[in-house]
Amino acid sequence: MMHFGGWSAASCLGVALAVAGTGSYAQWWKDPYQTDSKVSPSPDKRWEPSAPLPSVTVESGVEAPPVDKALTLPELTEYALQNNVRTRQAWLAARAAAASLGSTKGDQLPQVQGTYQISRARPISSTNPTNNVIWLNRWGPQISFSYVLYDFGGLDARIDAAEYRLLAANLAQNRVLQEVIFQVEQAYYQLIGIEALVRVNEQSLKNVETALDAARRRRESGLATVADVYRTETQVAQSQLTLTRSRGEFEKARGQLSTVVGLPIKSSVRVQALSAPPQTTQAVAAINEYLERVKSVRPDLVAAEAQVRSARASAIAASKAGLPSIEINGQYAVNNWAKSGFLHYPDRPATHAYATTLNIRIPIFSGFKDTYSVRQAEVVAQQAEAARDALFRQTQLEVWQSYYDLQTVSSSIKSTEALVKSAEQTAQATLARYQSGFGTILDLITAQQDESNARTQRIQSYLDWYTVLARLHLAVGASDLMTKKSESK
Repeated sequence: MMHFGGWSAASCLGVALAVAGTGSYAQWWKDPYQTDSKVSPSPDKRWEPSAPLPSVTVESGVEAPPVDKALTLPELTEYALQNNVRTRQAWLAARAAAASLGSTKGDQLPQVQGTYQISRARPISSTNPTNNVIWLNRWGPQISFSYVLYDFGGLDARIDAAEYRLLAANLAQNRVLQEVIFQVEQAYYQLIGIEALVRVNEQSLKNVETALDAARRRRESGLATVADVYRTETQVAQSQLTLTRSRGEFEKARGQLSTVVGLPIKSSVRVQALSAPPQTTQAVAAINEYLERVKSVRPDLVAAEAQVRSARASAIAASKAGLPSIEINGQYAVNNWAKSGFLHYPDRPATHAYATTLNIRIPIFSGFKDTYSVRQAEVVAQQAEAARDALFRQTQLEVWQSYYDLQTVSSSIKSTEALVKSAEQTAQATLARYQSGFGTILDLITAQQDESNARTQRIQSYLDWYTVLARLHLAVGASDLMTKKSESK
């Protein structure tokens, strides 16, 4: 095939056809590969694919829990840590950082390279311009090595930076595990809270249906008006609507829990409800202890410190780049010779070449590249320090707010318990009075609504307490699971 200036004849023909097809050389010159035709013609037009789109492939093989078994919170957490996509992402990031460390440490060893060279040359000089000069053919293997003996600590600084990056990646993985644990706890408590709310709404519906039956009986006996019946029927319809909505919220919460655990969203996850109210008297450390503990326990904060040290080590490595380095190089090669071709027997014996050199590389001028590289590395280190300080202050605020939220919720639980007891007694007494012919339907409806609201507030206070406690553990950097593991050691 003929070539013209690096273009094949087929390429030239294609260009000519493209130019002829566009009718304008200027238009072809602006877009020789017709890339504009691969996007939407205008901002208001929808892009249409010219070929079938790739289908989304998601890794499967997740073992679903038994359908007939109600899972506890520890069991759900174990499923989540194994199947949640975020845990796999964080683990792979740590593995990549470990591989980067190994790659950097590879510079501590000699770099060895092997080649096999084949060359064909015809030396012609101005003193012998005739065509009688024969072709010289040479071939043979070659091996070479190079090793840096001393570079003023530049390599050591790069290794330190890579080790701190690996430390930060490992701590980031630990933080992701804690966040997944918190998400499971949050979704779990949300699910059982809504499930309890469904039961409360079912009980409320039964209560208003009982009130409707009593209103109809009093209406038949002439002790109540039809307005009382209508008003009670309205409350029944409202209770049915509230129950329907709470059941829908329950299904949404179950889908949320399945997603957090890492199971298909259609999985019918059954959870084990709490056997007792929260024990608000369990040991909770003082706020100062939490604030001090977070400095050494919270993984992302320690990871931020590791990032600072990695950036500082990178700055040291950048400052060493402009210093001299000492290296040793070696080479061994075998040259086989022939005059007229590789198929002829060589008319001169093979030669063996050995070479060893000691080089001192002295950077003299790099266009101020090293100067700005050092400046950039120092600024990056300062940015890492600022990010660490910002995270520390945010961490302190999270611990502070979660701690006092827990104190508030603990007090509200006692209040809601008393509120529920009083509301239940009031509703029962009001219903008995109404069935006996005393009191009004408005008093009964109000008492039943107060009872339903009190139960709802108690459920919400339970949910808030568990959620805030989990958030406090997350803010400190010690989840329930990791706390139990540390205590068992």
